[in-house]
Amino acid sequence: MSARILLINPNSSVATTAMMVAIARSAAVDGFDIDGATATRAPQMIVTPDTLDAASTEVLEIAQSHRHACDGIIVAAFGDPGLAGIKAAMKLPAVGIGESSMLAAAENSRRFGVATTTPLLEGKIDAVPEALGLRSRYTGARFAKGDPQDLMRDPARLRAALAGAVEACIAQDGAEAVVIGGGPLGEAARELQPMFTVPIIAPIPSAVARIIRLITARATD
Repeated sequence: MSARILLINPNSSVATTAMMVAIARSAAVDGFDIDGATATRAPQMIVTPDTLDAASTEVLEIAQSHRHACDGIIVAAFGDPGLAGIKAAMKLPAVGIGESSMLAAAENSRRFGVATTTPLLEGKIDAVPEALGLRSRYTGARFAKGDPQDLMRDPARLRAALAGAVEACIAQDGAEAVVIGGGPLGEAARELQPMFTVPIIAPIPSAVARIIRLITARATD
């Protein structure tokens, strides 16, 4: 089969959208194409609960405006802003990178943690496993040391800081898998995977795999 997937970036960085679309395309199987759409009213990087909540409205607007041009939707910010609204308003399959990566991390009853850069979003991150019924397997979030936006401007520093957060998830919290929490962290997630013996879950490939399963299941119903 062939299908078109819309990846919505709730952040307003076009460069981040391009990076995430490239990762998504590399994770997709033949017949599935990925298009990107970028929010315009959000900051370049969402780092606070208020801006995450505010992004929900525009994400839903973008989804609705593209609903006839795609077969499924990925919300590519870790708090999955607007995803609930999309699921309520539209019949298209839709996933978020937060829910998708946590579901992947929790496979085989693994205990899992999250390593990310945005400590102000801890409550939003913690709410995702709660909503998915995964609270008993969730070991918590650990945060890279440094300002999130400064880290994003220095890939080597970002990778090193995230590696420290991953190590804390494993050594201090007992995580058996670690999710890298954020769409803009997609490149770093791929680079971290060979550095650890436990599974390092990259959020964008997790979302791609899940949306492809949902689209395929819908087509065969």
